[in-house]
Amino acid sequence: MKLISWNVNGLRACLGKGFEEFFNVVQADIFCVQETKMQQSQSELVLAGYDEYWNSALKKGYSGTAIFTRVKPLAVTYGMNIEEHDQEGRIITLEFDQFYLVNVYTPNSQRGLMRLDYRLQWENDFRNYLLQLDKIKPVIMCGDLNVAHEEIDIKNPKSNRKNAGFTDEERSNMTALLTLGFTDTFRFLYPDKENAYTWWSYMMNARARNIGWRIDYFVVSSRLRESIKDSIIYPDIMGSDHCPVGLEIF
Repeated sequence: MKLISWNVNGLRACLGKGFEEFFNVVQADIFCVQETKMQQSQSELVLAGYDEYWNSALKKGYSGTAIFTRVKPLAVTYGMNIEEHDQEGRIITLEFDQFYLVNVYTPNSQRGLMRLDYRLQWENDFRNYLLQLDKIKPVIMCGDLNVAHEEIDIKNPKSNRKNAGFTDEERSNMTALLTLGFTDTFRFLYPDKENAYTWWSYMMNARARNIGWRIDYFVVSSRLRESIKDSIIYPDIMGSDHCPVGLEIF
């Protein structure tokens, strides 16, 4: 099974920048998208053979997630059943026979860390949500987690230490999740691989210079480790300030 995750930073914009070409070439069984910035009713996508599930923010043109899947799920849920957190379209969960798939767009702490406190509470609640799912069956979670976990995951760790996405608090929350029975699939397979990033600023020609951050992940219940065939980054795929990431499982 092949799964893809991509923060498209506005799906309508990405459609004009190669989204469908990549979608058709990669032939994923399940394709997860974050930051759609649109409602399903605005979509003109025709993806033959795929069921579509959308969770859009109440605020127009903001946040939002979607999943396109060839494999019909047993059940679909939106959000984590906490009203405070479920207004921004950040989570879709599909239940399959062997696992849960959770597509997530984690809140950004924003410039000046104005939203850090909210983000940390959101993450604590989301971690509990994943743990409850994991009690029932294994979890595959993917998306833009808005954190570079370790120094190897960011080009300039020292100068970014107190910036959103690389604060000690955000990194500690990621560590907490992984110590509770979850695995970062890319680092599991490639623990020492450097210069492997999934997001680059639009400023200062950062992408061409590969001055980036790895903030897009596939994280799985650790008991699925033996099922991991590959965890992939597609840095050459344009269309967004993020590139797609993929997971192949047996």
